[in-house]
Amino acid sequence: MTPLLSVRDLHCSFETTRGHVHAVQGVSLDLNVGETLALVGESGCGKTTLARCILGLQRATSGEVLLDGENLVGLSRREARRHRPRMQCVFQDPFASLNSRKRVEDLIREPLDVHRIGTAAERRRQVQELMERVGLRPDWGKRFPHEFSGGQRQRISIARALALRPAVLICDEPVSALDVSVQAQIVNLLWELQRDLGMSYLFITHDLMLVENFADRVAMMYKGRIVEEGRAVDVWRSPRHEFTKTLIDAIPIPDPDVRMGSGSSVFGR
Repeated sequence: MTPLLSVRDLHCSFETTRGHVHAVQGVSLDLNVGETLALVGESGCGKTTLARCILGLQRATSGEVLLDGENLVGLSRREARRHRPRMQCVFQDPFASLNSRKRVEDLIREPLDVHRIGTAAERRRQVQELMERVGLRPDWGKRFPHEFSGGQRQRISIARALALRPAVLICDEPVSALDVSVQAQIVNLLWELQRDLGMSYLFITHDLMLVENFADRVAMMYKGRIVEEGRAVDVWRSPRHEFTKTLIDAIPIPDPDVRMGSGSSVFGR
């Protein structure tokens, strides 16, 4: 099966006040249609930079990002615009990613306006449908982001990302800023959307327990490189790289009598 999204030997480096930083070093990965690939790693390992390179928000130093076989690296802004609808992103902080001066209905409709999709009436109707799909009341569209809770704001961000009906949704730590109970609601929403719409997810996270139950495959990132990749359940039960083993060993285990490798799993499988 030909991957929907392929990253090939991607490098990204840039200058900072502390010198030259190699944030992404030769990363290669594939994302298939309808699949969830979790990208896991510690803070500062290059996960978000990789996502920004894939989206074209950060210029890659070298390598390829192939969407349906077409390389997106090095495209002009005009050429890249054609591919914007097919890849969208949900960011970590929903409040920071939403313009606080715009009403919710305007925020969700903005991608449709920019890409001139449908008539004004069709856009308004689609905004209402998107709000209902993510669990928000359509009559809340006149409100501003500060009038919503963190979980509701993330639902607004998801609705906006869905407006262009993307094939790939990049979720950059989408639940890490939320309460635990709200995290579960957002993850369940993402799962339902994928089931109904057939999207592919690149899900960036540091929550290992979430990944094993939500992702199909896992790519472990360490110091700008992918050090291990495989099915989620296989990676957690039989980790090969020392970094993966260290992360798994650091997971709190509610029952002190349970140990990894004893035939049971901290994930309940």
